[in-house]
Amino acid sequence: MRIIVMGQQAFGKDTLEKILDTGTDEVVAVYCEPDKDGKPVDPVKEFALEKGLPVEQPAHFNDQETLDTLAGYNADLMVMAFVNVFVPEAARDTPKHGSICFHPSLLPLHRGPSAVNWPIIMGSTKSGFSWFYPSDGLDEGDSLMQWECEIGPDDTVIDLYFKKIYPVAVDSVLEVIDHFRSGNPPRIVADESQATYERRCTTKHSRIEWHRPVKQVYDLIRGTNPAPGAWTEYEGKTLGIFDCEMVRGDGISGRVREVTDEGFSVQCVGGRILVKRVRPEGEGKAAAGEWAAKAGLAAGATLGN
Repeated sequence: MRIIVMGQQAFGKDTLEKILDTGTDEVVAVYCEPDKDGKPVDPVKEFALEKGLPVEQPAHFNDQETLDTLAGYNADLMVMAFVNVFVPEAARDTPKHGSICFHPSLLPLHRGPSAVNWPIIMGSTKSGFSWFYPSDGLDEGDSLMQWECEIGPDDTVIDLYFKKIYPVAVDSVLEVIDHFRSGNPPRIVADESQATYERRCTTKHSRIEWHRPVKQVYDLIRGTNPAPGAWTEYEGKTLGIFDCEMVRGDGISGRVREVTDEGFSVQCVGGRILVKRVRPEGEGKAAAGEWAAKAGLAAGATLGN
């Protein structure tokens, strides 16, 4: 089959590489976002150029010239692997079999740009990914296939996405293409009554409120680790909170209860968070115990407002 790969960053690059490695299908073009001033070349563009593939970088698909260029590749299928640019129906339907798009959640759950963060933050116990038939709605459309995995009680974004979802998703692109090659790709109708949409998870959402139940605080920290990063305040400065664990204990919420070489524990409702890694304002990440000693943090100190 003649394939157009549209994507960006590592997932786009690895998906492209997976297709090329099989040698079964011909990648006729690679589409990615326009270059950004001061930013490194996108890995998928760099890899495509190394392989001698045509690279297109339209800012949008609103003009006929861009659509004509796309049509000129005479593609059978467009594989959309991590796409931020809106692709209208006129472009999506240009290939013979249309387009198929990847999303790191079990659609229609967790539509939106932070689909890995929010299930962890919300305390969900499962996630996965979907390959779906995109429409003009954000992450809307029936699915071709889905894959489900457990969210462990201590999983961070790194654990869920990079260790579980990512490698299986990259491999699955070959199965996706095979479904279209068979001429009868499945269609799982989305149950809109189960649909959820969450906005992009930013530092506005990742501020720690220590007076909440300890499980909620723990889920927020691991669901924003490594990005955008949970945070609190200490002596008027921002303190990023990363690796941690839940421990037993009681007391006044927001107070530091114990400081050791391993880190420092902060009281929440029903338990404590043992913080093991932090990022002081204007500095890099550091072991929490080392930072606490340097900052003079002691039991009884208050974090947050």
